[in-house]
Amino acid sequence: MSRHASETHESCAPVKHPFFTPGVFVLLCLMGVGFVAALYRLAFGLRAATNLSDPYPWGIWIALDVASGVALAAGGFTTAALAHVFHRREYEALVRPALLTAMLGYTFVVLGLVLDLGRYYNIWHPMLPWMWQGNSVLFEVAMCVMAYLNVLYLEFAPIVCERFRGRVNLPGPFAVLNRLAETALRVADAVLGRTMFLLIAAGIMLSCMHQSSLGALLLIAPYKMNPVWYTPILPLLFLLSAISVGFPMVAVESLWSSWAFKRRPETHLLGLLVRYTVVLLGVYWIAKTCDLVIREAYGAIFADPTTTLAFGLECVVGGLIPLAMLVSARVRRTPLLLFVACASAVIGVVINRVNVFLVAYSPLYAEKPYFPSLLEIAVTVGLVAGLVFVYRTIVLIFPVLPAHEPSESPSRMAEELIAQSAERGRCVLS
Repeated sequence: MSRHASETHESCAPVKHPFFTPGVFVLLCLMGVGFVAALYRLAFGLRAATNLSDPYPWGIWIALDVASGVALAAGGFTTAALAHVFHRREYEALVRPALLTAMLGYTFVVLGLVLDLGRYYNIWHPMLPWMWQGNSVLFEVAMCVMAYLNVLYLEFAPIVCERFRGRVNLPGPFAVLNRLAETALRVADAVLGRTMFLLIAAGIMLSCMHQSSLGALLLIAPYKMNPVWYTPILPLLFLLSAISVGFPMVAVESLWSSWAFKRRPETHLLGLLVRYTVVLLGVYWIAKTCDLVIREAYGAIFADPTTTLAFGLECVVGGLIPLAMLVSARVRRTPLLLFVACASAVIGVVINRVNVFLVAYSPLYAEKPYFPSLLEIAVTVGLVAGLVFVYRTIVLIFPVLPAHEPSESPSRMAEELIAQSAERGRCVLS
């Protein structure tokens, strides 16, 4: 790790803010309702708790909790790749919050997946080699998500070591373990520091694999899907959309947490970061448009009002609004406008996943269309509330966010880095 990266990480500290606020009590209430709904589902089964059926085996727990959750957690590997693979160290301050968001996102994706499995008590089966099925896309997704979740926790481990190293003070008879605990923290920190580049590389590879594989899940159902969304390049589109939403999700998380903890938002850094989104989002929509034209599937957009409305929302919310706003320097300099633009990109990807898994999917012998039950909605809301609550708790305990109050104008360090980049560009041109 470079000296600059180390200085950036050393400036991180737990947020000093009251733990219990009115918003926290709201989160606890939503979590409680979701927990009760989850217990009901585990006790009485899917048929009693959900509107799922044999024709509709997947509902909002897959479309929102899993497919959307995995896509929105892409900020972890995209930000890590930008800062450590492409050596854009000015974005180092955003890596830890992005890593935490990804780690919690995947953790709650797994919790949602447990509830969606009919035999949830068999979720550990992919860990047994004699139960592997190499011809299954779901098997690849399960292995990659399981491996990547472990990688995320290992990447977060140095933050835990930093928080407790030199501060171990066990009470009473456990005091004899203080020196052993300190030694373990120092060794773990040293080992992880030397192997972090391997973890980052593994995280990027695993993320790209299962982001695309989630799109491949529905390739086996060509006659059950609307041609607007069914395409042989669905895995590529899922990967491109996840990469394009990575930086907007980091911006949404950063701005939201800044307002929640009454800190000045890092608008200057986020404004620089989301410039890449214009290119990445543009590439995704160009690929999606070319696919519709090449397959001559654009006529199906207007085949029925539901398809027209769903695809129109996806285009406007996930494409036109963020692209039109993020090309403006004024938007990138204004926290509220920046939040609206990035939130629009995030919502657009969620709409896409709902369209692919729910709107586009039409089984041949369904007796009635699927609509989620109140218990399904309660579980999803509870999981989202739980994620926000755990994120808030962790940043109050561990050094995740910058210790200083970021200013509204670019810092001296950022200005120097921008000047260096411009100088490199002039050298290349000359």
